[in-house]
Amino acid sequence: MSVRVRYAPSPTGLQHIGGVRTALFNYFFAKSQGGEFILRIEDTDRERYSDESLQDLYDTFKWLGIEWDEGPDKGGEYGPYVQSERFGLYTKYAEQLISEGKAYKCYCSSERLDALRAEQQKDKKSQQGYDRHCRDLTDEQRAEFEAQGVKPVIRFKIPLDGKTVFHDVLLGDVKRKNTDISPDPILIKSDGFPTYHLANIIDDHYMKITHIMRAQEWLPSGPLHILLYQAFEWEPPIYCHLPMVMGKDGQKLSKRHGSTSLKDFISGGYLPEAIINYISLIGWAYDDSREFFEKADLEKLFELEKLNKAPGVFDYKKLDWFNGQYIRKLTDDALKEKIIPYLADTGNLETPPTSAQDKMLDGMIPIIKERLKLLSDVVPMTAFLFSDISGYDVADLIPKKQDEAGTKKILEIGRPIIAQLNEQSDEELEEKFKALSEESGFKLGDLLSPLRVAVTGSRVSPPLFASIRLLGLEAALERIDAAIARF
Repeated sequence: MSVRVRYAPSPTGLQHIGGVRTALFNYFFAKSQGGEFILRIEDTDRERYSDESLQDLYDTFKWLGIEWDEGPDKGGEYGPYVQSERFGLYTKYAEQLISEGKAYKCYCSSERLDALRAEQQKDKKSQQGYDRHCRDLTDEQRAEFEAQGVKPVIRFKIPLDGKTVFHDVLLGDVKRKNTDISPDPILIKSDGFPTYHLANIIDDHYMKITHIMRAQEWLPSGPLHILLYQAFEWEPPIYCHLPMVMGKDGQKLSKRHGSTSLKDFISGGYLPEAIINYISLIGWAYDDSREFFEKADLEKLFELEKLNKAPGVFDYKKLDWFNGQYIRKLTDDALKEKIIPYLADTGNLETPPTSAQDKMLDGMIPIIKERLKLLSDVVPMTAFLFSDISGYDVADLIPKKQDEAGTKKILEIGRPIIAQLNEQSDEELEEKFKALSEESGFKLGDLLSPLRVAVTGSRVSPPLFASIRLLGLEAALERIDAAIARF
């Protein structure tokens, strides 16, 4: 079998973690099998459709470096790849189902359906949903509605008994009583637009899709889709409903857990390599130990058999760790290129940087590279080099279990050692502070912490001595003197 899979998003919102993972799994499966990965735009939800969402889709996958073999922007043998451009096909097959007695026109008004829904909820009826009111209208009754100009929807006839079974690669056989399937769902809306269910089935058939890999939230739609395939007498594709993406609290990942759109991760300073690597491990594992995979690795190694049935947990801290690891794999020049936009956005850096700024950047990279989790961390981490830091809280200067008098003394006895920075190596300065610690009785950490805050305005910063060399000794001593004066 020549594998053909698709990612078929609806452009009604920004690309989110769950959707991107679905796309990646489809892409890697296709590549590992020497198959084709297709992009199809399912834009039949015109009320929520937005051009911004469509552009975000293209921008996201360009940033990830994921390319489809066929799609709206590339063309292909089975296009068009936008559902709104395929209306004739959907109407043709809906009318075929009507002619074969497998579908019918429904003339129920929205008011009637609202009243029906309210009555069912009030009476707590076991059978919820459409009551098949128009399923067996006579030709005369239909003609009367047509004469009144009522625009009908087209509904699919769900069998009134029996059960529908299909096989899922991950979950095994999925069985459902036909009486438990939503009664006679709409295939064509009154405005002529197809619903997801009809367009999805027809497009997958005509595009020769062999495998459907989608989130488990679509599992309840599986029996309906199988019934549609049977109604058309088409061979259904192989199904694989992917494990859910959950937050650490066991609930479906949502905005309450943090950012979920790729746009936020991109602007936040994540690398595409880290995103691809981490997301691919949510619900899939090559073995019990390996964690790092380049895109090229996954294009070869991905297998459906290694998917997990259980939901995968999205851990923001774990993603940050992955991102930090990938940052450290960058060359210094590559990292410099990536952090420049973040510093330029603050107004602290010209674009392109001046020669003096470029020199400072070269000095910064070695001291921040091991500490960055996100590219955007460069802004707070190096703010002391560009900004006035005198606004920090004086309490930040004071180490735990110390008071103002002790902190002032620490700054005063530590300053002379800092003043030797231009003539001493970092190792020599460290030895001097160790000796001072023994002599003064102050812990080494307590000696360095107030000096760090005085120079950088923060208790967390790149290495102190390297930071001072970048800032300049004279400026650093002025900041230490200003800190002493605050007591």
